[in-house]
Amino acid sequence: MLGNANFYNRTIRKVVVAFGTMFNDIQLQRYNKDRTQAYEIFKVPLSYGSKEKYLTRITSDPDLTKSISTAVPRMSFELTGMSYDASRKLPTTNRNFSANNSTTSLQTQYLPVPYDFEFSMSIYVRNTEDGTQILEQILPFFTPDFTVTMKMVPELNLNMDIPIELVSVTSDDCYEGDFESRRLQTWQLDFVVKGYLFGPVNKFKYIVREDI
Repeated sequence: MLGNANFYNRTIRKVVVAFGTMFNDIQLQRYNKDRTQAYEIFKVPLSYGSKEKYLTRITSDPDLTKSISTAVPRMSFELTGMSYDASRKLPTTNRNFSANNSTTSLQTQYLPVPYDFEFSMSIYVRNTEDGTQILEQILPFFTPDFTVTMKMVPELNLNMDIPIELVSVTSDDCYEGDFESRRLQTWQLDFVVKGYLFGPVNKFKYIVREDI
């Protein structure tokens, strides 16, 4: 319909992978009663999926035999939406160019279209101390954004700095039974990735002039 052959830059996938990679090395330490020595250090699992999906997986226990402590702490994230950002729009007719020295071809691509990618990340913990320990490994780096460098279009060797902005942090408690016994605490962090979507890469032949 738009007059172009099939193309796929895998840009959305790259944004999702880059976002998840930022948080895949969070560690949690457990201390003794005097808080003088860490007796347990482990990596917090991170998965892709909706908050509702993981809440159901964590809290479902038809036989009443599963301990919530065996399922948490853990983290999950998902891409929740995308929106066009007119404030970052550049002239549509401008292009990126790349010449291959081994051939007489020229690769070109129109400037990308700015899009905001909205992400939601959830943290599931058994107690407040675990939640705040995870948060303090994340929040200090967002002021309010953190910039990562991504290789967006390998054909053009195009690398771009992509800001990731922290929008909000909220907390919620899920209870089982009366309100005196805490079952599960969740933290939700909302982010906006200031990314781009790219069109097709076109190749053209050019003439090499040799001066005599």
